[in-house]
Amino acid sequence: MELLTEPWQHVFMQRALLVAVMSGIVCGVVGSHVVLRGVAFIGDTIAHAVFPGVAIAFVFQANLVLGGAVAGVLTAVLIGVFAQNRRLKEDTVIGVLFAAAFGLGIVVLSSAPGYSGSLESFLFGQILGISDRDVVTVAIAGGALLLIALGLRKELVAVGLDRETARALGLPVFALDLALYTMVTIAIVISLQAVGNILVLALLITPAACARLLTDRLGAMMLLAPAIAAISAVAGLYLSYWFNLAAGGLIVLVTTGIFLLSWGFAPRHGLLARIRARGRPRLDLAQPKESQVTARA
Repeated sequence: MELLTEPWQHVFMQRALLVAVMSGIVCGVVGSHVVLRGVAFIGDTIAHAVFPGVAIAFVFQANLVLGGAVAGVLTAVLIGVFAQNRRLKEDTVIGVLFAAAFGLGIVVLSSAPGYSGSLESFLFGQILGISDRDVVTVAIAGGALLLIALGLRKELVAVGLDRETARALGLPVFALDLALYTMVTIAIVISLQAVGNILVLALLITPAACARLLTDRLGAMMLLAPAIAAISAVAGLYLSYWFNLAAGGLIVLVTTGIFLLSWGFAPRHGLLARIRARGRPRLDLAQPKESQVTARA
């Protein structure tokens, strides 16, 4: 029992647990919509779009998180605007802005000597060093984001499944695109301290990918993804405490391990299930009913 309770006797571990679980839940919910729509690349783009905002904030000694949030939201709006041109696919626009944002961040930082150490926590996460204020900020932002996701759930699902049908039904597709991209930005920003800018995409996409393999029901997927993310966060923190390793990286590795298990052993869509399905004899519909009964037997 002491093995389970000892880490939580430390205040820094309690804060880390709260932030990691809240970040995981938020990323799991928002990531489900991203995976459903098939635009996982947007998470990586916005994560890198946050980078120049943080760099500019660092140069001017402003709040890094606020700078990142502004840059991420601006990039999200640009993606939504440029993607309205049907000549360009959404992933093309995302790729262009992905490179542009990261290039801008590098240029800005090149003018600020000695930046690397100061931004290490932003790039790789520093969940064990967060403050009470950080916990409150994540709780408020995460709670608001979950309420918005719940309120827009049906509309976001409709656009994710069939954009043209959603547009024909009169849904504001462009506004819903902007809403989703902004939600992704906020989820990424509040998760930066948990896993860092480099690994945040895994927390956003991998739990949702696991849930997608494990269930065919959208409602169940929306519950499974945040649960997997939260479990990964707790397990990663335990491993970090006992083995004195990077918490953010371990959270991501635990999530990846769950994905590999899901990919191999998911009841209907796992590798073993597909192998078993291929090995079953197929029913010849051209046979008379008597032959069909025999084939089943």
